[in-house]
Amino acid sequence: MTATTLLFRDDAYATSCEARVLGTTPEGGVILDRTVFYAQGGGQPGDAGTLVRADGSRIEITSTVYAADRSRVAHLVGAEAASRLAEGEAVTLQLDWPRRLKRMRVHTALHLLSVVLPYPVTGGSIGDGDGRLDFDIQDAGLDKAAITDQLNALVARDAPVTERWITDEELDANPGLVKTMSVKPPRGSGRVRLVEIEGIDLQPCGGTHVRRTSEIGTVAITDIEKKGKQNRRVRLSLVD
Repeated sequence: MTATTLLFRDDAYATSCEARVLGTTPEGGVILDRTVFYAQGGGQPGDAGTLVRADGSRIEITSTVYAADRSRVAHLVGAEAASRLAEGEAVTLQLDWPRRLKRMRVHTALHLLSVVLPYPVTGGSIGDGDGRLDFDIQDAGLDKAAITDQLNALVARDAPVTERWITDEELDANPGLVKTMSVKPPRGSGRVRLVEIEGIDLQPCGGTHVRRTSEIGTVAITDIEKKGKQNRRVRLSLVD
C-alpha cells in the first residue's frame, strides 16, 4: 500500500503541489500520493483549500485527516465529489495559505508559552489566530500581563525555528524533551521529529511552524482559567 508523502514536513511554506489519487474513503475523503495539507493531529486542525482537476474544475477541501491506517492522508471533499475522482487521476492541491499561516504562528507561539510557563502540559489546541495550552500547576496566581510581556520578548529575539529527526532510542534516553502529558510524540517509524527554537526550546512535534519567532508577531494572553484542582488553561491570541 502506497503511503502519502507528507511534503509539509519538509517545507511548511509549500502552498501547492501536484498529486495523484490513490483512492477514496467512505467519509468522502480523497487519498493522495503526496500532499502539502497538514492532517489533523496534535491539537492542530487539518488544512483546508482546493483540489483542482485537469479540466480546471475545483473541489473544496474542508479539512484533512489521516486515514484509518495512519500512513495515508484523506482530503475531505464530501462523498459526491469524491465519487467523481478516479484512481490514478492527476490533480493539483492549493492550500488555504492565510489560514495555515495563522496556525503556524499560533503553534510556534505555544512552544514559547511552554517555555515561559515551564510546567507539564496536559492538553492544547490551535485555532485560526488563537490557541491554548493546559498546564499541570498546583499554584494559581498567573499574571496575564507578565506572561504576555515574556512571550513577546521571546518573539522579538527573532530566533530561527528548525526541525531535525532523532531515533526512538535517543528520545527514550532524553525523556525530559517531552512536555506533553496527554499527547505523546508519534512513534512507530523508528524516528521522532524535533522542533528547535534556537537557544529557547527543543521538543518533539509533528506540526507546522514559522521559520523565525519574529514571524509570530505580537501576541497577548487573553484568558487564564482554572480547570480542576491542578489544571490551568492559558489562552493566547495573535494581535497583528
